[in-house]
Amino acid sequence: MVFKRRTPRSYMQLIAEAFWPRGGWTRAFHYVKHRVRRLPDRPDRIARGVGAGVFVSFTPLFGLHFVAAALVAKAARGNILASLLGTFFGNPITFPFIAFSSMKLGHLILGTQFDESQHATLFGKFVGAGQDLKHNFFAIFTEATARWDNLYNFWNEVFLPYLAGGLLPGIVAGVLSYYLSEPVIAAYQKHRRKRLKARFEKLKAKLHARAGEQQGNS
Repeated sequence: MVFKRRTPRSYMQLIAEAFWPRGGWTRAFHYVKHRVRRLPDRPDRIARGVGAGVFVSFTPLFGLHFVAAALVAKAARGNILASLLGTFFGNPITFPFIAFSSMKLGHLILGTQFDESQHATLFGKFVGAGQDLKHNFFAIFTEATARWDNLYNFWNEVFLPYLAGGLLPGIVAGVLSYYLSEPVIAAYQKHRRKRLKARFEKLKAKLHARAGEQQGNS
């Protein structure tokens, strides 16, 4: 293939770059910001898309953030591509803070106890739920008995509190993202239109001058 890497990355490199891109998260942030500003759509629609993506970043729908962001953006009449870029607000640097605050607030809302000393086992609960899902899928085609213990614990101790606690901060962050990004995108698009117009006028003047020279020579 033409665009295939000469030296394929190992699985460890892929995992490492998922947590820390080769250019660093600062470069990744500037790339996303650049892509958002250059989207061919109205500033308000792009900003609504960004807000939708940021909001979804506060939900425990891991693996489905792109799908959920697209659905929320469509419901809010926002730009879908902007919503996908907006989900980059949730990344390995911000997720620990989002997860911890959402879990703590969610348990408070539900009236349950959140043991902060068990916060480190959060990843293990995700793994356990995934193992149950995998086992139960294969159990459909075999005589194995379905297992629900890890899924039950995950639902009660992680997913439900995370969802309940992430909604309010997600809405606040999404709305702030909208109001902060809309004027920036509008100003950038206005500046870009002026720059393109100036470039077009310059090219137009150059063509007129060249045409005048040709007429003079003839």
